[in-house]
Amino acid sequence: MSPTLTAILYTLVPLATASAAVLDQRHAAVVPEQPLITPSPTLKDAITKTVHRRNILDDVKGEVNGILSGLGSAIPSYVASGVPNFFQDFPVGQDAQKSLGIDDDQVDALPTSVLNIPGYGNWTDQGWNLRFHGNVYKQPQTSQEKLNDLANIFLIDTDIKDLAPDQQAQARNLTASIFVLQQDNENVTFNLRPAPTAGASGEQGGGGAVTPNGGNQQVRFPYPTTSQGDFDAFVQIESDGLANGNSTSDIQRLNVYTEGSNIGNATAYLVPPTGFSIISDIDDILRITKIYQPKEGLLNSFARPFVAWKNMPEIYANWSRSIPDFHFHYLTTTPEQITRNYMDFIYKTYPGGSFDTRPLNFSDVSATLSIRKFLLDKVFETYPKRKFILMADTSNSDVMKAYPQMTKDFPGQVQCIFLRNTSATDDGDKFPYDTSGFQDLDKNTYMFFKVPDDLKGLDIQNGHCLNTTIPQNLTFSWQGLPFGLSKDSAAAPRYAMATSWMGMVFAVGLAAAFLWV
Repeated sequence: MSPTLTAILYTLVPLATASAAVLDQRHAAVVPEQPLITPSPTLKDAITKTVHRRNILDDVKGEVNGILSGLGSAIPSYVASGVPNFFQDFPVGQDAQKSLGIDDDQVDALPTSVLNIPGYGNWTDQGWNLRFHGNVYKQPQTSQEKLNDLANIFLIDTDIKDLAPDQQAQARNLTASIFVLQQDNENVTFNLRPAPTAGASGEQGGGGAVTPNGGNQQVRFPYPTTSQGDFDAFVQIESDGLANGNSTSDIQRLNVYTEGSNIGNATAYLVPPTGFSIISDIDDILRITKIYQPKEGLLNSFARPFVAWKNMPEIYANWSRSIPDFHFHYLTTTPEQITRNYMDFIYKTYPGGSFDTRPLNFSDVSATLSIRKFLLDKVFETYPKRKFILMADTSNSDVMKAYPQMTKDFPGQVQCIFLRNTSATDDGDKFPYDTSGFQDLDKNTYMFFKVPDDLKGLDIQNGHCLNTTIPQNLTFSWQGLPFGLSKDSAAAPRYAMATSWMGMVFAVGLAAAFLWV
């Protein structure tokens, strides 16, 4: 295989995954998964309080033009204009229903399912405000043969029939979760209960949180779902035995049960104004994904069981025990349809915590480019007095830009930045990465590391984030360049941009070939 083709393929996985997010409107899915939490009893009296709604898509579009303009003239015109061609005119609503060959009576007969993503709450002068976010959808039955065909779209040089039976089943289930019918204009109601446990940090507390003495209540979400079936807003909840955020440092856990849906359940976290939080990526830092190797990355995401990266669970468990009231927040730009596998993996392997994912309405390239920074900003803005530890790896170009920028946008709030140097530990990672954003930062506030043990013994609470025995070797420019390109070569940034857009073109071609067959 030629070096150029190899470079193209290395960029495929995140773009092919993004492409998958918009295919869901044309095909149906299998029977819903089993509930993660036993459904709760219903409370008679519901409340609806003051809300703070997040118009996510509208807000992020305001940031997109600035990001795209900063990337230069190498961007294809259809990206600069907003939405790539293969994302346009995709069937939604009645068009999606028609493409599935399902009439209104059949759709009405299907059970409604809810993806309820673990949320976080903040304390204000009015009390606790809890973020509810997720998606409402329906899953028509789809034959195994059809699901096999759809799964093969995501598998490179592999046919689903060649996989082991358990891997075939996982590939079909994950594919089915992508091809669903989102339900707009739906109203959602939640029942809240104190949560006794959450996460696998090695102790009952899980994620540095406690079980509150109260919090039992029912909350009607005040807005109907969007055209993509999404819901996302902060809603004020009753105290009802919960500790006030201005009088406790404890993080309080609440189970959130969705009324009328056995699988729409999650755990939420009421996080006080001060303390420490970690915002952690998942792929190639908490689990082995190899997103930079298309074939392996897709197999690890669609077919194989999720596997923790080395002893990272030990590191997180130790932080959960040793750092008081440490809040874990997991932020992934993986499309929300496939995040149940991620949430299940985290709760079996790492301390429990809240989640952010890429909503369905972030399906176009321009929005996807800025989703991580947008979600980071929202967490920081929600907790202006908390200190944050940021964790990810160097294969994510958006991380390499967003993380150092957070220190400038939110002075004094970034306690530590930890980045796994994937190209130094996995020769399969050919992604170049740009370290220029770290040039003006305090060298004690960040560390590029190779193995989890490099993170042991750090005094995070006092801002000592650098293990001085680990060489950093930063050039504050493009690093990890292939083909003998030097960091000072004028071709370096053009190479990084070119491989990114060539990979997108390849992914676009793959998606287009599927869409129009």
